[in-house]
Amino acid sequence: MDIFTMLLKLGSGMLVSVLIFVLTLLFSLPLGLLVSFGRMSKNGFIRTVTKVYISIMRGTPLMLQLLVVYFAPSIVFKLKVPAGYRFAAVIIAFVINYAAYFAEIYRSGIESIPKGQYEAAKVLGYSQAQTFVKIILPQVIKIILPSVTNEIITLVKDTSLAFAIAQAEMFTVAKQISAAQASIMPLMVAGVFYYIFNLIVATTMEKVEKIHSYYR
Repeated sequence: MDIFTMLLKLGSGMLVSVLIFVLTLLFSLPLGLLVSFGRMSKNGFIRTVTKVYISIMRGTPLMLQLLVVYFAPSIVFKLKVPAGYRFAAVIIAFVINYAAYFAEIYRSGIESIPKGQYEAAKVLGYSQAQTFVKIILPQVIKIILPSVTNEIITLVKDTSLAFAIAQAEMFTVAKQISAAQASIMPLMVAGVFYYIFNLIVATTMEKVEKIHSYYR
């Protein structure tokens, strides 16, 4: 296999990795916010359920969660899964895993806001929803951005775990080419691809952090 063909194959795998990355963020960020509300709920049952969910997601390997999400429907529930379920299983596992991490990040940010701001907003006639959206959330975003950035960078590398259920993202493609050619070169090229991907994400998040550092 010539270098051009190898790059084309790795490029197609890279597109899958990027798609996993984008879809995971698209769904896990809002889900994480919702879970954080449950974690801070005054209802003991909701608070306990979300706490257990977060504990399980953070306390078990993402690879194991991938395997459970992929195999459980057919083995445990005896359901016939469609042919395209493999990719869906990757997204489901990644989303519920990262939502748990983002939930704790959101919670720490929300709880760091002084209670006096809620009281002041109430005096000014703001509803709870208006207070959160217009006053609390902008401050929370500024506070949590460094932690969110770390998780997003980790996500770039974690996309390679999709190989556990044979989803053909870039790392899987690189392994297949490397095994066929008995060469480590495809894996090294894949490493360069991951580095560039991570560099783009890190640079973008750095710019976002600068935009929100308006008090500096």
